[in-house]
Amino acid sequence: QVQLVESGGGLVQAGGSLRLSCAASGGTFSTGTMGWFRQAPGKEREFVAAIPWSGRVTFYGDSVTGRFTISRDNTKNTVYLQMSSLKPEDTATYHCAASRVWGAKKVSEYRNWGQGTQVTVSS
Repeated sequence: QVQLVESGGGLVQAGGSLRLSCAASGGTFSTGTMGWFRQAPGKEREFVAAIPWSGRVTFYGDSVTGRFTISRDNTKNTVYLQMSSLKPEDTATYHCAASRVWGAKKVSEYRNWGQGTQVTVSS
C-alpha cells in the first residue's frame, strides 16, 4: 500500500511560482504512474498532470499546459509539480496519487491518494 504525503503548498501572488512535492513510501513507486489532481471548493477533482515510471513522457490538463511541469525522482520516491505563472483560478487543494495504469488521467484509475496541500493564489 503506497502512502503519499504532499508538501510545498502556500499563499502566492498571481504570476508567482510554487513547487509541490509528494513523497511516497510503502510501495513500488518506481513502476507506477504518479499524478497530480486538484480540487477547489464545490468543484470536482480535476486532472493536473501525470508522469509514468520512466519519466520520459508527461501529460497535462488543458488549463495548466505550458505553466506547470511534473517530474519525478525514483531514487527519492518523490514526484514534483513545478507551478509557474500562477493564476487565482489555480487556487485549490492539490493531491498526488499513484496508479498502475500507464499515463492515467482519470480519478478512477488512481488507487492511492495523499491528503493534499493547499495552494492559494491571490490577485
